[in-house]
Amino acid sequence: MATTQMLRDLVAAFNDHDLDRVMTFFTDDCVLEMPRGTEPWGTRFEGRDDVRAGLAQRFAGLPDVHYGDDQHWLYGDHAVSTWLLTGTSPAGERVEVRGCDLFDLGPDGRIQRKDSYWKIVE
Repeated sequence: MATTQMLRDLVAAFNDHDLDRVMTFFTDDCVLEMPRGTEPWGTRFEGRDDVRAGLAQRFAGLPDVHYGDDQHWLYGDHAVSTWLLTGTSPAGERVEVRGCDLFDLGPDGRIQRKDSYWKIVE
């Protein structure tokens, strides 16, 4: 069963940049939808290997990425996390955005779908 502590533990795994630990929170048939991409849903990754590759891109694109000021809610087999993402791109561009993740949870409480949204700062 999913708990808000599980979602806090997921954030901690992201902040430790521990991709192996992050992936323990996902089901085998997981889907990741990133906030940017060429489709209205952003970029979609499907299945463990593809999701892992997508998350590795996040760590490569923002090597010092950090999720702070996080809050979490659960409702049945859905969850929401809000956070403040900060980081620096390899080109030196500083990123600071407020965002959220919408989660669909599997029967075992692990993440089947993670759909991420960012506020765009201009």
